Amino acid sequence: MSLISDNQSYIDITPVISESMGVFPGDCSFSRDVVLSFEKGDNLVLSSIKATAHLGAHTDAPNHYHPDGVSIEKRSLNYYMGPCQVIEVPTAKGQRIELSDFEDQKIVARRVLFKTNSYVDPNNWSDDFCSLSVSVIEYLNQHKVRLVGIDTPSVDPCDSKDLPAHHAIYKNDMAILEGVVLTDVVPGIYTLLALPLAISGGDASPVRAILLSEGNGV
Repeated sequence: MSLISDNQSYIDITPVISESMGVFPGDCSFSRDVVLSFEKGDNLVLSSIKATAHLGAHTDAPNHYHPDGVSIEKRSLNYYMGPCQVIEVPTAKGQRIELSDFEDQKIVARRVLFKTNSYVDPNNWSDDFCSLSVSVIEYLNQHKVRLVGIDTPSVDPCDSKDLPAHHAIYKNDMAILEGVVLTDVVPGIYTLLALPLAISGGDASPVRAILLSEGNGV
């Protein structure tokens, strides 16, 4: 029996991938090479793509930020699907989210996405997006959260070299979801589907992330 009906409503929280999409300075931008097309008189359209694995809505694999971490194809898909809580925070641009930013919110799901409104246009790169503090990650782990996500390119600031949020996530065996678009998402409980590709040795994978409008419990 299917748990999702044919007319299930959903919210797509994935930015559109195009050559205009911003990426970390120095990383590989998206490009698409059309080899065959109807306009050229061919019998079909055939193209290839090139891009960073950390493109748009994506999940980092543990081997991206820890020498002992596994690659993306070895991660359980259970991290990336199930009940999810969207929490909006008033954190100032360029700052890490702290516990005081959502102290009135009870954690009721094992996946949490933070809506910061600090990186609203995926096609215009900016460095002053919000990120996560280690104290927030430790707090979420205490509440058995297994995935933490954010509507910015990274859980750490753009100029961070020691990546404390990434390493806290690794220590607590949590998953990361970055680059989702939550602009029109009302805070609340949903069901998250954000499955990574099984890329052999991959340090990350783009995902097509959606929120089903009704959660299936916690």
